[in-house]
Amino acid sequence: MRIACYQPEIAGNTGAVLRLSACLGVGVDIIEPCGFIWSAPRMKRAGMDYIQHVDIVHHASWHAFRESLSENTDQSIGKRAILLTTHAKIRLPDFTFAESDTLILGRESAGVPAEVAESCDAAVRIPIAGNVRSLNLAVAAAIALYEARRQTGGLPQ
Repeated sequence: MRIACYQPEIAGNTGAVLRLSACLGVGVDIIEPCGFIWSAPRMKRAGMDYIQHVDIVHHASWHAFRESLSENTDQSIGKRAILLTTHAKIRLPDFTFAESDTLILGRESAGVPAEVAESCDAAVRIPIAGNVRSLNLAVAAAIALYEARRQTGGLPQ
């Protein structure tokens, strides 16, 4: 299981996602371009010393990222891109995750463009009260990743 950040805009949120990923034992894909300068000192500050425990892969574009998912040599394992979005019809508790899924997080300001959303294998939303717009990106990542790891037996002991 992995998390992918689509064109992340806020280094602090990305750092929180990296820390979350280290704590739950998953890799992170960064889909460029970032809205901030990716540098070792900046990310070390944002992700503290946790980022040394995360497998981070940078992709030049959404297309390059999707190609990396299809480079699967074991045909018995399907690699799905699961978009987290407030626009999804499927609620997080109603979705069944697989160990090989990658959870896609959109940009903080705008999510993902329609063509990216349409190319994902599924879209899920975290149910929230109707009088608010959305959760913070890192908080949403934590809720969804924890549920996905719980379902697939991937929570650390």
